Amino acid sequence: MSEPNHAAFNSEKGSLSPSKILASAPETRMDDTTAETPTKNSGIMACLRLHLRSFEKTLIYYNLEVRGIQRVEPHETHALTWKSYLQAFILWISINLAAVNITLGMLAPTVYGLGFKDAALCAVFGSLVGSIPVAYIATRGPVSGNRSMVFARYAMGWWPTKLLVVLNLIVLLGYSLIDCVVVGQILSAVSPNGSLSVVVGIIVAAVITWAVTTLGISVFHFYERYAGIPQLIVICILYGVSAKHFDLTTPSTGDPRTIIGNRLSFFSLCLSAAITYAGAAADFFVYYPSTTSPIALFTLSLIGLSFSFTFAIILGIGLASGIPSTPLYASAYDAGQGALIVAGYSPVGKFGKFCSVVIALGLIANIIPPTYSSGIDFQLLAGWARKVPRFVWNTVGVIIYTVCALAGRNSLSEIFTNFLALMGYWVAIWIAITIEEHFFFRYLAGRGYNWEDWDHREKLPVGIAALTAFLIGWAGAILCMAQVWYIGPIAAKVGVYGADMGNYVGFAWAALVYPPLRWWELRRFNR
Repeated sequence: MSEPNHAAFNSEKGSLSPSKILASAPETRMDDTTAETPTKNSGIMACLRLHLRSFEKTLIYYNLEVRGIQRVEPHETHALTWKSYLQAFILWISINLAAVNITLGMLAPTVYGLGFKDAALCAVFGSLVGSIPVAYIATRGPVSGNRSMVFARYAMGWWPTKLLVVLNLIVLLGYSLIDCVVVGQILSAVSPNGSLSVVVGIIVAAVITWAVTTLGISVFHFYERYAGIPQLIVICILYGVSAKHFDLTTPSTGDPRTIIGNRLSFFSLCLSAAITYAGAAADFFVYYPSTTSPIALFTLSLIGLSFSFTFAIILGIGLASGIPSTPLYASAYDAGQGALIVAGYSPVGKFGKFCSVVIALGLIANIIPPTYSSGIDFQLLAGWARKVPRFVWNTVGVIIYTVCALAGRNSLSEIFTNFLALMGYWVAIWIAITIEEHFFFRYLAGRGYNWEDWDHREKLPVGIAALTAFLIGWAGAILCMAQVWYIGPIAAKVGVYGADMGNYVGFAWAALVYPPLRWWELRRFNR
């Protein structure tokens, strides 16, 4: 597959101008060799490659993105206007003002036994702390022109970054899995007597997501620009019709040490829900020019992230707090978290069912970003993977999480509590390494970055320091994690159920050991 002609690149769409690409593309000819009847296997592969190239040319013709992990050069970025900054804020609102974060909030009363006040405070500050690294990584997109996991190479090195890519793919596809299950639950609860299977909702969400992500970043941003509007409206309606059932007075349950442990664990869960976007945040802004204000992009991203997370999570806390005193909520929750959202709309009858459908389909805005980024991350795994077009990897990702969602559709709460907090650990450790690399060994040392080296293995850090610090951070996280299936020995010291401190200890241990190791690595290898 030929490389794109950057001179013909359409900077607004992130693709090639149709007239120029058609003029510059090599002519495909069927000579005597290709006309011969091939073997069965080679014939199938040749046919597949022909169809993939044809589809890629179609995307190019309509000015749609075909780019994968390649760096976006300065002349390929779009013009910077006030709308570009506003889009950064709107993007995070559309992504996170979603039912999946409402269901996350439900875990505070039902799993952690927290009262409304305790849970709400954990949601506000946990989301805020988790959003700060995401907003920082988002600013790296315009500055470098590189995707998040490509940018990771400048601290982690070539080979250790591949470990991060695997972990990030698990996060991205795992989030998409959870979203699809919630979509299916809500649509099933809305249908008469649950006649619509959860399976149908999962497939509908997956298909729409596949279509948007295949068409690339311009369609991605267009969709997210407007997807948040109906979401905001129906969530405000849900607040209005369900707030009378919120239990704002019942305190958290358990002895003082157990309550402290549960507060810390739910705080960590909210932090993890936000921080995991750091592995993809730069992907969405690589077409912004390098003149983009980092402060403005950071601030708008932080506000959009923290507001949308908090607004959705607190609604979930309120709905779940009403379960003990509202039989309708209790029976709905037994059927699934999505059914509880539908029950919250019950005072407005059929209009509530319509709102439930809107809130379910709004989850697609939450599935699109991780699906889009997964297509890029797959290309970082190996040289051969890079040769496979991004839209093919997007398709593979959709198939993987759709199958997993169909298999795990009855275990959403377990997936949430076991998966979400666990996968936040590695991001916190990576952020510690990235921040120290930037400020100590790039900014203060006056070394800076050469963004042209993104694909030159011999010019990137060796990665010994980063990998060692990463593994030590993981060891600390394991000792201090508190999950349903495992409680670390240090975490077990707090209360009956332990306290999840994996994010903080992992971050701290990695931050302590990385500077001396990196100092040695620079002296030894000078890169």
